Amino acid sequence: MLLNMIKGSLLYLKSILINGETMHIPDGYLGPYTYLAMWIIMIPIWYYAGRKLSSDLKSRQVPLLALAAAFSFVIMMFNVPIPGGSTGHAVGAAIIGIVLGPWAAVIAISVALVLQALMFGDGGITAIAANCFNMAVVMPFVAYYAYKLISGGTKITSSRRVIAAAIAGYISLAVAAAFTGFQFGIQPMLHHTAEGVPLYMPYSLGVTLPAMVLEHVFGFSILEALITALIFAYIQRTDTTLLYREKTAAQRMKKKKASTA
Repeated sequence: MLLNMIKGSLLYLKSILINGETMHIPDGYLGPYTYLAMWIIMIPIWYYAGRKLSSDLKSRQVPLLALAAAFSFVIMMFNVPIPGGSTGHAVGAAIIGIVLGPWAAVIAISVALVLQALMFGDGGITAIAANCFNMAVVMPFVAYYAYKLISGGTKITSSRRVIAAAIAGYISLAVAAAFTGFQFGIQPMLHHTAEGVPLYMPYSLGVTLPAMVLEHVFGFSILEALITALIFAYIQRTDTTLLYREKTAAQRMKKKKASTA
């Protein structure tokens, strides 16, 4: 049983390397039960995220939203070669979620993913909602809360914050990959012929989940962690007021004085 699972994972990993597909799910990989469900889930998330922007973003951060979408779009176009003749890339969702907040990241990453699907065919049209859920919802929320948990109450300029950002970036992409592997792996159960032949993704959860997770844990998650840490360290040295729901020492002192007055 274990040997069959390992063999299947290797075959699936080989197939995605050959086809060049990792996190961007193309058309034909997910059946209608899955991609329609993801559209139903994502539409209210997009609506709520749009409403949250007006209350969550500072006036200085508003221009950064467009910049964040452009950053994610560009960084996903820089592919890193991996064994097997294929490529992969970072997403940038972790640092956007940490800097602008997870709800702003939902909009920024979604815009980048939609443009990539429509302009370059990077990700399927029917799978836009699934791709947005994995990369524009799962990644920034996991990254933001992992960063907050690890950084704790340390100073904004603390080196622990940079480490927290790096770990958050690493974990977020690995978790998003697991969600993608899960969506792939349930297809044979949901869509098959009367004889049991899969109509879409032919590999089961026991194959797709470890294949997607291992590929990212030992590869692209490291790249995401590096990019997240470098950008966070730069912001930390230049203007910490850009960080989502963070106050500088002066701001905290001013608030403390106002409360005791």
